[in-house]
Amino acid sequence: MKALCVFSGGLDSMLAAELIRAQGIEVLALFFETPFFASPKARKSAQSIDLPIKVVDITDRHMQMLKNPKHGYGGHMNPCIDCHTLMIRIAGEMLEQEGASFIITGEVLGQRPMSQNLKALSMVAFESGFQKLLLRPLSAKRLPVTLPEEKGWVHREKLLGFSGRSRKPQMELARSLNMEDYPSPAGGCLLTDEVFSRRLKDLLAATPDLELREIELLKLGRHFRIGPQTKLVVGRNEKENHTIHSLSKETDLLLRTVSVPGPTALVLGDLTPELEELAASVTVSYSDAENDELTEISLTGSGKNGVRMAKGRDKRGFSGYMV
Repeated sequence: MKALCVFSGGLDSMLAAELIRAQGIEVLALFFETPFFASPKARKSAQSIDLPIKVVDITDRHMQMLKNPKHGYGGHMNPCIDCHTLMIRIAGEMLEQEGASFIITGEVLGQRPMSQNLKALSMVAFESGFQKLLLRPLSAKRLPVTLPEEKGWVHREKLLGFSGRSRKPQMELARSLNMEDYPSPAGGCLLTDEVFSRRLKDLLAATPDLELREIELLKLGRHFRIGPQTKLVVGRNEKENHTIHSLSKETDLLLRTVSVPGPTALVLGDLTPELEELAASVTVSYSDAENDELTEISLTGSGKNGVRMAKGRDKRGFSGYMV
């Protein structure tokens, strides 16, 4: 008997896997990766308990869902109910190819008031299409009986009835299982981050058919919406400058200060002489040049390969453009 565990790498999913393995069932962890949540933490957590893990890139399907989630967003751009539903659905689609019989998750009833209340958990199970095959070991005794329990694949009396936001029961269970190496409960999803979500919302409004690199750029630098279809990204340090340059295309405009240390700035989208002048001014303003000091800027890409002069300004003057 084998189960697939939709695995975040957090303590709850680690405990769920261990509870099922304790009943003599093989468990394969599935981590579903997108630009908004990466696998290193999950890989480390799985390794710490010697749990096999498979990382599956679901970016295309996740992006389609993200643009118009049936149940809307949480506090920011996080469509938690639709996201969980999609992951359970994909896990269900993988059951046969992985030789598994059912799905488990580490969800705890009431831990997240909006996305893990009884109604939300039931909705996720039903809309995934794998309602009877979805088992939540940490809260199973507070939820309807599932097929794995009915069939005797797992023993319900060995499952738990955790509920609420306190993590003390999970931490006590971890101690009893001699699990010491597990991550803090801080969320790893960028869609719950206020700044990232604001940038993503702006990007989706301006560029419905966005590229993956544009999402990667949201994680870097300072962002300015300088035109309806024009974005300026300004690096904050050498590492960001290098990454921004690596994500640029020939159709983008790259700007760099020549005579003083400064950022790499990238313009994506429509470009007019006025917008080029504004981008150059922003670039100088975030360099080591003095305000009102005429500074040389190199321009490459977008059909340009040369230099121009620009003056910096008080950065507060750009606050209206900042995303």
